[in-house]
Amino acid sequence: MAALPGSVAVVPTRRISRGLWHDAARRLLRNGPAIVGIVFIAFFVIAAILAPIIAPYSPTACTLSDGIHGPSPAHIMGTDLQGCDEYSRVLYGARISLTVGITAVFFGLVGGVLVGAIAGGAGGIVDGVLMRIIDVLLAVPGILLAIGIVAWLGHGEIQIVLAVGVSYAPIFARLLRGSLLALRESDYVIAARSMGASPVRILLRHMLPNALTPLIVQATLAAATAIIDVAGLGFLGLGPGDPRVAEWGEMLTDSARFLQNAPYLILFPGAAIVISAIGFNLLGDGLREALDPRLKR
Repeated sequence: MAALPGSVAVVPTRRISRGLWHDAARRLLRNGPAIVGIVFIAFFVIAAILAPIIAPYSPTACTLSDGIHGPSPAHIMGTDLQGCDEYSRVLYGARISLTVGITAVFFGLVGGVLVGAIAGGAGGIVDGVLMRIIDVLLAVPGILLAIGIVAWLGHGEIQIVLAVGVSYAPIFARLLRGSLLALRESDYVIAARSMGASPVRILLRHMLPNALTPLIVQATLAAATAIIDVAGLGFLGLGPGDPRVAEWGEMLTDSARFLQNAPYLILFPGAAIVISAIGFNLLGDGLREALDPRLKR
C-alpha cells in the first residue's frame, strides 16, 4: 500500500533469532527462579573450590577435649563431638557431595546415552532386549539399587559414583530412546535417508543432536536428587568410609543422636543439602522453560 503524501511509511520490524541456544540463554537469564538456582549452585561451587582458603580450620583438626559447643565467635557453626569445627566441615563437605553427585550424574548420562542411542537407533530385537533390561532396572527403586551396589563393591567415592550413576542410567536411556523414536519419521530424517545416508550417520548427525535437549534438562534435575542420594548413602553408613573425610550425609549420621541437645549439628549440613538441591531443581525448571520451543517469544 502506497504511503500518503507527507506521511512516513512504517516498516514492520522483525525480531532476528540468533539460534536455539542463544535464545534459550536469553530466556534463562530472564527467569528469576533460575537465576536464584544459579546463585545457590555458584555459592556452593565457590565454597567447595575455596574451602582450603576460607575455612578457618582443617576438617580433621579436632580437639576431643573441647567436645560439643554451640556457635561462638571462634566457631560460628559450633563444634561436633570430636571437637571439629562444623563450619569448616560443611565447606569441605561441599567438595565431596557436589563432586560425587555431579560425577555420578555424568556417568549415568554417558551410560544412558549409549544404551538409548543403540536401542533407539537399531530398533528391532536389539531395542527389545535392551529395553527389557532397562525395565528391570527401573522396577528397582534407585536408592535401593545404589545401596545394593555399594554393599557389593564396598565403601569409597568411586563406588558411590558407580552406584548412583547406574541407578540413573536407565532413566536417561529410556528418555533418549523415546526421543529418537519420535524423530525417526521426521522430515529431515526421511530426507537424509532418501539421499542414501547410512543409519549411523543419520543417528549421529541428525537424530542425536536434536534429542539431547530433554537429556540436558533431566541431567540438571537429576543432579539435585543425586546429591540427596549421596547424602542418604552417607547417612546409612555407606559413605566414603573414612571418618576423616567431611561428607554431609555422614555428618548427619554423627549428629542424629544429639538432635535435642545440639540441633545445630544437623541444621547446617541439612540446610546445605536442601539449598543445593533446590538450586539444581530451580535451574532444571528454568532450562526446561528456556529450551521448550513452544515457549519461544
